[in-house]
Amino acid sequence: MDLGISDRAAPLIAAIKDMIAAQIAPVEAEFAAEVGKHPDGRFALTDRQIAIMEGLKQTARDRGLWNFWLTGSDAGYGLTTVEYAYLAEEMGKSTLAAEVFNCNAPDTGNMEVLERYGSAAHKERWLKPLLAGEIRSAYAMTEPDIASSDATNIALQAVRDGDDYVLNGEKWWISGAGDPRCKLVIVMAQTDPEAAKHQRHSMFLMDMDTPGLRILRPMQVFGHDDAPHGHMHLEFKDVRVPADQMVLGQGRGFEVAQGRLGPGRIHHCMRAIGQAERALELLCERAVSRRAFGKPLAELGANFDIIADARIQIEATRLLCLKAAWMMDTAGTRAAQPWISMIKVAAPLMALRVVDEAMQMHGGMGVSQDTPLAWMWTQLRTLRFADGPDAVHRRQVARAELKKYVKDTK
Repeated sequence: MDLGISDRAAPLIAAIKDMIAAQIAPVEAEFAAEVGKHPDGRFALTDRQIAIMEGLKQTARDRGLWNFWLTGSDAGYGLTTVEYAYLAEEMGKSTLAAEVFNCNAPDTGNMEVLERYGSAAHKERWLKPLLAGEIRSAYAMTEPDIASSDATNIALQAVRDGDDYVLNGEKWWISGAGDPRCKLVIVMAQTDPEAAKHQRHSMFLMDMDTPGLRILRPMQVFGHDDAPHGHMHLEFKDVRVPADQMVLGQGRGFEVAQGRLGPGRIHHCMRAIGQAERALELLCERAVSRRAFGKPLAELGANFDIIADARIQIEATRLLCLKAAWMMDTAGTRAAQPWISMIKVAAPLMALRVVDEAMQMHGGMGVSQDTPLAWMWTQLRTLRFADGPDAVHRRQVARAELKKYVKDTK
């Protein structure tokens, strides 16, 4: 089991680190300060934000640092999941880096759907501009009136009417739907309530400008709306979608969803490790540069133990994530599921602990806008719900473990 950095990945990691340090990190604060300045509202990008992002993306393209995420495909670098995991960790250290390298969620998962399951027409209309970074996309699954942690509950109705399906219902926490560049939304809907529970749902490709699709409100995370990206509450009212915009076929929504979520969960977790690394860096810099009671903060209280525990936890969790990535590469998504569930619980919890300690080391500054720590904390706390809450993933891990001890009675 080789979990190390390969000769192919090493120069890419170095190039990403260099660009983040030299070009991306220096403009993060300026980009964030522009939020809300557009006359059309918080979710419209200002000219300066567009100039910053498009300039960085062009630099990344010019350097060949683009679309790393598409593993095992000629459309990407052909990296393994283990190789890409190291790149995702580096991108997790920056608020802008993932989009700069066209490796940002939910676009990566949506491109995965299109690349694996889309028709030639789907790929021409949607995949090409997404791979080029010309548009952004959203993924509509979670609903307000049902327990979406059990996806068999998804209730938004899609009823066949001639050459179209007519969609009615609501979705919420639809990440990226507030961005004016969002042109595509992939929707999971119930097409046959009488079918077997994992064959009741289908996936549809929709233009965000489709009549009847309306943004009801931006959802707030701890009082913030995460503009300009935005997590939206959407209403579908008699929305007509051509039948040829269904992905793979009726009743195959769960098949598509599982193909999408496996790699995406690993990407999220490795970015979380990157955030933990950045938080520990900020913690240590503060610990040696700030003094109180006549000593550097590092020498006060239990700070040596806190720093040591953070390093130990980061290293252990990284290895667990890499094992999940290796399982994905060698045994496939289904066999990797228990490992993916383990990291989906472990990585956000670990990173939250490290970020919390870094916030504590910074005092009042740690919860302010003067460091990225508060933003990181809200992102990581939200990640404990995204792509399945902790309890669901623990259930999967426990079921896999108990299965070893259940005697075959046949």
